[in-house]
Amino acid sequence: MQVQTASLKEHVSKHIAIVEDEQTIADNYRDALQRLGYRVSHYLDRASAINAFDLSLPDLAIIDIGLGNDVEGGFELCRELRSRSPQLPIIFLTARDSELDVISGLRLGADDYLTKDISLAHISARIAALFRRLEALSTKVAPQDQLQQGPLSLDTRRMQVAWREQAIDLTVTEFWIIHALAQHPGHVKNRQQLMEAANVVLDDHTITSHIKRIRRKFQQVDAEFQAIQTAYGMGYRWRES
Repeated sequence: MQVQTASLKEHVSKHIAIVEDEQTIADNYRDALQRLGYRVSHYLDRASAINAFDLSLPDLAIIDIGLGNDVEGGFELCRELRSRSPQLPIIFLTARDSELDVISGLRLGADDYLTKDISLAHISARIAALFRRLEALSTKVAPQDQLQQGPLSLDTRRMQVAWREQAIDLTVTEFWIIHALAQHPGHVKNRQQLMEAANVVLDDHTITSHIKRIRRKFQQVDAEFQAIQTAYGMGYRWRES
């Protein structure tokens, strides 16, 4: 399947790591992404991926869950990568589509969870969306890029978040969910609006998992954190100060 793109040059410097135990499937992904101008490395198992990541982290990782006999290897690799880089974009691409697996993957810090029946065009769109959201990291901060809501500080250029002056390590998806809520305190954002803000396509259960994970991260620095309120049957809102 051929994937269309407006410009190849914008991708040249981006390095994508694919961790997939089926060579043929990995070859298809690799070939499609290379046609888009990405640099692509492929690893058949968790051990070889870790060895490579010890030398240098990729710009984005695409991980299968089951890696040969290592049936939960992708989960362990995601945990390891997330501990090394809170903002590294991580996508699960797997045949496992149970709700438990999806929730587990997102709880470990993945930015996206896709199943292998998805088209290559859709995969490339998800990757491009994650990279677009990270481009701000290298740009200079302007006053309008700062958002302050009580004890919450957000830097939308560098994608940095602090609560009571303590840094909170959020994934790319988590950052934009918080940003969408905190922009308009008291206003309820439904799950569709949060998905649009984070530029992801998820179901209700996975949005709920993201919210729970975000709350836990804030509660690690402030046990009394209650700024994210649930509007039952509607969505979520940032509590007005």
